[in-house]
Amino acid sequence: MAISRFEMARVLPSVRMLAAAAWALSSIAPAVAASVQDTVLPEGTRPMTAGEIYEIYRDKSWRWEDGAGQMKASPRQFSAWADGENGKSWAEGRWLVTETGRMCFDATWHTEQGAFPAKTCFSHRVGKSAIYQKREPDGAWYVFRHVRPREDDEASKLVSQDLVSRQRDSLKAALEAVQPSAQ
Repeated sequence: MAISRFEMARVLPSVRMLAAAAWALSSIAPAVAASVQDTVLPEGTRPMTAGEIYEIYRDKSWRWEDGAGQMKASPRQFSAWADGENGKSWAEGRWLVTETGRMCFDATWHTEQGAFPAKTCFSHRVGKSAIYQKREPDGAWYVFRHVRPREDDEASKLVSQDLVSRQRDSLKAALEAVQPSAQ
C-alpha cells in the first residue's frame, strides 16, 4: 500500500515525536537497570513519606549511564541531559514527591525531533534493612540504598554537585542550532 506525500507529511511529525519520547524515557531506565537486581519486597515495609523522599533527592544530581538529572530544592526544579546511542536530549521541568512514596520528574524533553512532555515516577518503600525503589508503573522492586550504604547502591549515584547545568546548556545550544526556526 503506497502512502501519498501529503499523508507522509501529515504523519511523519507524530512518528518522530513518538520515537523521541520513547528514547528520552528510555534514557532514565538504563541508569537504574544497570546496577539493579530484582528484589522480593520484604514484609513490614512502608511507603516513604514525602519528607523522607525530599531529603534523599534535595539538591542532588543523579548520575545515569548516558547523562544525569538534577533536583533543585527551590523551586523543585528538575533539569537533565542525555547523550547516548539514540541521540542527544535535554529536559527542564519539576520534580515532586507524594505522601504515598513517589518521586516524579515532570519535564519537557527536547531532541532534534522537537519537544514533548514526559512524566517518570519512582515508588519508594522503607524496611528494616533498606530503602526499596521501583520505576512506575511496571518496574521491579530493588534495593535503592542499604542501611549501611554500599558503593553499588543506586542511591550512591546521587551526588551533591551539579552534573547537569553545563552539559544541558551545551546540548540545548547544539540542538537549537540544528532545529528550524519557527518563523
